[in-house]
Amino acid sequence: MKRVAPAPSSPSTGSNGQDRPLARKPVWRRHLPWVVVLLSAGIVGAWLLSARGGNVYRAPLSQITFGTVKEGPFEDYAAVRGTVAPLITAYLTTDQGGAVKQVLVEDGARVKAGEPLVVLSNPALQLQVAAQQLTFEQTRFKYQQDLLNIEHQISTLRANLARDKILLDGNAIAPSTYLQEQEEYDYYTKLRAATIASRATEQRVRATQLTGDATGKADIANAGVEALTIRAPMDGQLTARDAEVGQSKAQGAVLGQVNSADRFKLSAQIDEYYLGRVIVGQETRFSIDDRDYRAHVSKVYPQVSGGTFKTDFYFDGVAPPGIHVGQAVDLKVELGGASRAVLVPNGPFYQDTGGNWVFVVTPDGRSAVRRNVRLGRRNADYVEVVDGLKPGERVIISGYEAYQKMDRIVFDTDNASP
Repeated sequence: MKRVAPAPSSPSTGSNGQDRPLARKPVWRRHLPWVVVLLSAGIVGAWLLSARGGNVYRAPLSQITFGTVKEGPFEDYAAVRGTVAPLITAYLTTDQGGAVKQVLVEDGARVKAGEPLVVLSNPALQLQVAAQQLTFEQTRFKYQQDLLNIEHQISTLRANLARDKILLDGNAIAPSTYLQEQEEYDYYTKLRAATIASRATEQRVRATQLTGDATGKADIANAGVEALTIRAPMDGQLTARDAEVGQSKAQGAVLGQVNSADRFKLSAQIDEYYLGRVIVGQETRFSIDDRDYRAHVSKVYPQVSGGTFKTDFYFDGVAPPGIHVGQAVDLKVELGGASRAVLVPNGPFYQDTGGNWVFVVTPDGRSAVRRNVRLGRRNADYVEVVDGLKPGERVIISGYEAYQKMDRIVFDTDNASP
């Protein structure tokens, strides 16, 4: 006899035939779909924000300057501010130290070469020179005494030789006696020549020690005065005089300078960016009183100080009339010929980015996004675009100091100036 298994009872039916309530789902399982939706929306929003520029800065239009990229001729030159300088400058230095006794010429006066300008006083030096003079005089007396003795011996021997020659011809003396006298005469003759030559050399050395004159023709008696008198080294204008009565000046101190009065050059400090591109001989253009002139690079000083290096320029032809030392002149140093290129207007942005990136205005004109670019040569007006920009695009060319870490700039038209 087979046993039939009872049919399974319904989960909603109890043993007494009544319905049973279903178990409720956990809270986290009921809200999971909404959490997934919100997280997905956040991720998508962050992705969209990143795609549109990441860090965003709102800036009033009144704080921004724009420039339009274009194609045109690029003039390769460096615009610098130069000044008129004297062509030649000679400095007044002290050969000997001392106190300023007299100032004979005022600052700014025209002077002639050799004209005394400043007189110093140095008692110790004057005593030293006096002692050297005494020694010199004693040596000179000794030389004159020695030379007189030599001359006396030569005169005596010359007379003896003349007498003994007659005796020798008459066989009254031996030939060896006459030969001995002849040798002694030759010795004193050579001694006289050597003494005179030694004296001339000694005079030159002592004169150089006392006066600095190697010719030996200097006035040794006035050596101390000359060493303490500062004279103009050339014709010109005395400037930057640094000497007042009573001041103490050390040996080698600079008391001023004499500038060539009517001969000028131009001098300028150029940004170190152009170091290596500015070379001797390059043409330079400038204007004074609405007249155009030309000059050329005469000397480049490679030492960089404060981000600039010094350059000198000589005028082509006669210098402009009426110029004076210290006058400012705007120069255009021609670095190369003109060539066609894609150009962006120059501005403060270049110093902030180094030409590596810019903010480009979006097509709707409401914002600007950061873009990496490659910029090349630049002059005062334009920067050459090597890569990253096309003609017609608009770029922010004002300073980027506030935007260094931004990826997008939104223009605030509400705060714009009317």
